[in-house]
Amino acid sequence: MKVFCASIATETNTFSPLRTDLSDFHESFYAPPGKHPETPTLCSAVFPELRARAQRGEIELVEGTATWAEPAGLVSAQTWAHLRDEVLGQLRAAMPVQAVVMGLHGAMIAQDCVDCEGELLAEIRKIVGPDVKIGASFDPHSHLSAARVDNADIITVFKEFPHTDFVEAGVACVDLTLRAARGEIRPVISVFDVRMIDVLPTSRAPMRGFVDRMRALEDAGAALSISVIHGFMAGDSPDLGVKMVVITDDAQAAGDALARKLGQELFTFRGRARPDFLDPRAALDKVAKSGSGPVVVADVWDNPGGGVPGDSTIILRHALDMGLRDIAFGTIWDPMAVRICHAAGEGALLKLRFGGKTSDVAGDPVDAVVRVVRVQRDAVQSFGASVVPLGDSAVIEFQGVQVVLNSTRSQAFSPDLFTNLGIDIANKRALIVKSTNHFHGAFAPVAAEILYCAVDGPYPNDPRRTEYKHLTRAIWPIVADPHGTDGGG
Repeated sequence: MKVFCASIATETNTFSPLRTDLSDFHESFYAPPGKHPETPTLCSAVFPELRARAQRGEIELVEGTATWAEPAGLVSAQTWAHLRDEVLGQLRAAMPVQAVVMGLHGAMIAQDCVDCEGELLAEIRKIVGPDVKIGASFDPHSHLSAARVDNADIITVFKEFPHTDFVEAGVACVDLTLRAARGEIRPVISVFDVRMIDVLPTSRAPMRGFVDRMRALEDAGAALSISVIHGFMAGDSPDLGVKMVVITDDAQAAGDALARKLGQELFTFRGRARPDFLDPRAALDKVAKSGSGPVVVADVWDNPGGGVPGDSTIILRHALDMGLRDIAFGTIWDPMAVRICHAAGEGALLKLRFGGKTSDVAGDPVDAVVRVVRVQRDAVQSFGASVVPLGDSAVIEFQGVQVVLNSTRSQAFSPDLFTNLGIDIANKRALIVKSTNHFHGAFAPVAAEILYCAVDGPYPNDPRRTEYKHLTRAIWPIVADPHGTDGGG
């Protein structure tokens, strides 16, 4: 059996002040055919699993391009056309194949293309025909369109947020796609539109129990796969919102019923699944009163993983105004400040302006006399089995605070964001990180307490105030009762 695989992935915040072009993909992750690393990336975990199958003699594998750009703004039309046509050309050269497995994110939006993944899967279907099995793995913070459901035979989605199971989802996608290609199963996809958008971390109730029940249903044979699309509220898509996805073995009616039942339960979680979001002063007051550390404070909306720049200074300024000391802050994206620190060298004392460069709602730049504690080329952090680049980085220290400056945007995933750069987190009163929830799995074991801090900025965090142009379906909280008389179906 010949199998083709490829991966094109990013998450597009259509309201971001940033834009995305080919250089962003090359800077974050770009592997031409045959050059994918042994370790998986968030959206390309299908590659190592398919390689393992090929090494065991199960399949003949043809690898296409695998690439990822750190979430940002709209992808340029030229970049999308280039990457799409690159992979489609590789597929045409590999024909005939019996299966195609794609590692996708699911929230890519380009100039003039609101559904990049749907367009890609439709073009793949045109090339391979109706009988070849197509599998796709998605991030839950994505938009599930009809074009994706109509053209894929298998759709798997990370169940966890934080996405600690991205490898598991990739393995499941490969396994189900190959089983379908061998004729062992006849997968059918059932989708229920939950008609809401919310923050749904699975590290806490009620989503924790919901995910556990999904897994139990799979183990009991109720479905081949059960997933939740959480949606991505910063992407202006007609398909924005939560959707249940159930795959059964030729049991459409049963799958439809299960998707509806689970989706209706999920709708009852609206407004109560997210953690308590504190304002900066309340969060830092808790830090000041804490008897032990480190307290981890998450700046949930200045999260580069949500497509914003990640150079907000608002929480940092609050901490400085309060006179808090023994704090590590990671990160502030500022390539120019990093370059200056590298030029100055470790131990240098200099006046530095950093942060607050890309948005008028993310605070003013900070001007301070700082000591350069550490400079490092090509710094990295970990996210499970994945290695995440931070680019050239620097650690600066002033007024009892250490700040990690990075040149490649990334949210905080792991404490080694700090420790890889020589910061002793055990002696810190607080670690302030930029992430919505992906930090939780790795930081929880070292945190005395975890606080979520919400600061308004370039991320559109309230759908009731966001000016969506493509969203026409009624969804909560924009509509109070989207399944009832005021617009639901």
